[in-house]
Amino acid sequence: MSSISKADETTFRIAKRLDRRTVLRGSGIAMALPMLSAMEGLSVSAASTRDDKSPKRSVMLTMGLGLHAENLNPQTAGKNFESTMYLESFERVRDSMTVISGSSHPGVGGGHRAEASILTATPVGSAGRATNTISLDQFMAKRLGSTTRFPSVVLSTSGSTSPCYTESGSMISPMNNPRELFEALFVTPSAKQRQRQAAQVKHGRSIMDLVAEDARSLSQTLGRGDRHRLGEYFQSVRQLEQRLVEAEKWAKLPKPKISERDAGIGKNPNDHVSRFETMLGLIKLAIQTDSTRVACLHIPGSGGVIPLDGVDTAYHSLSHHGQDEDKLRQLAVVETAFTKRLADFLIDLRGISEGDSHLLDQTQVLLTSNLGNASNHSNKNMPVIFAGGGLKHGGHLAFDQKNNYPLSNLFVTMLQNMNMGVDRFSTGSTTLDGIGLG
Repeated sequence: MSSISKADETTFRIAKRLDRRTVLRGSGIAMALPMLSAMEGLSVSAASTRDDKSPKRSVMLTMGLGLHAENLNPQTAGKNFESTMYLESFERVRDSMTVISGSSHPGVGGGHRAEASILTATPVGSAGRATNTISLDQFMAKRLGSTTRFPSVVLSTSGSTSPCYTESGSMISPMNNPRELFEALFVTPSAKQRQRQAAQVKHGRSIMDLVAEDARSLSQTLGRGDRHRLGEYFQSVRQLEQRLVEAEKWAKLPKPKISERDAGIGKNPNDHVSRFETMLGLIKLAIQTDSTRVACLHIPGSGGVIPLDGVDTAYHSLSHHGQDEDKLRQLAVVETAFTKRLADFLIDLRGISEGDSHLLDQTQVLLTSNLGNASNHSNKNMPVIFAGGGLKHGGHLAFDQKNNYPLSNLFVTMLQNMNMGVDRFSTGSTTLDGIGLG
């Protein structure tokens, strides 16, 4: 029988009593933990399967105004494509991603109205009268059931619409306040406790302060790798808290005293880029703690001027550029900011170890839109960036620009990668050509 080190013995003892749902508790706080080695179940039991230790997750990011194809799609197909303006930030995760051009949802039209079809692939008609069907995220959530505290999270950077639909075709209203999501993840659902926690944070006490004693006690029993992993997680929580506190501080200042460009996510509803970044940080915490395995975040197709240097025209107007050079320049600034935040999110996931892999390998991330060309409201040639999930990625999959490939076939691939055993979804009748299951 092989020997184990003293540190391994500690991990082994903890593994038998540290449940996957272990939380740290403070005043009004229930702080979930990320996957630790001590949770992986070194003892042999029926429950300690690979799926239990490293569950698959899905994150869907949808844009109401798309991405300018000339700045996104490479000129050549395959894995050795030359990066474009929007893809330069993804070099560190290039081997874990696929860019798809020449795909769309068969029969879907209606321009902006097709936002309802992004994740259902169901034509709802130009007048919006047809009944929609269940969206990809909700199909996954229904199959997963009560596996996690939240079957899914539905988010938006602004507004009350989402591409997420129930089985009966009813739209699910998104959560668009980052603070609400943070509290849903970390604050127990008692009004009195929420008020107490909010007051403590306002007086400079963070979530980490409130669970400090539990955190110290737990850290003393963990191995070096778990302590490091826990430290990184706690740092992410602190950074998000600081970002939310800053946003709320700006929101409470009199409007004449601050510049709109410096207002932060709390004051400026048009700052979709900062909201996108903050929501992605919260999604990372939600999937890292296994609070949910399905998340959708929508950037709506409306809004005023996004506060970025060099941008002075409303986002919606920029997307309807009509080949105007100045609008295209400003649009590139906005869309580069969005894609850069996505790249950072993927890189962050790759940096978080889980089991013998990392979180990006366990999380498939899709970014797409209902519009392939917002300027003429075309629903063909949808922008698609797909990453992670432990899949065998194809670099740039370039399908026919005139006779588009069904994007819903990718949805079938995503469902199979979630171990859901289905071979059809909406108009998707097979897995996507060019991406292999791991």
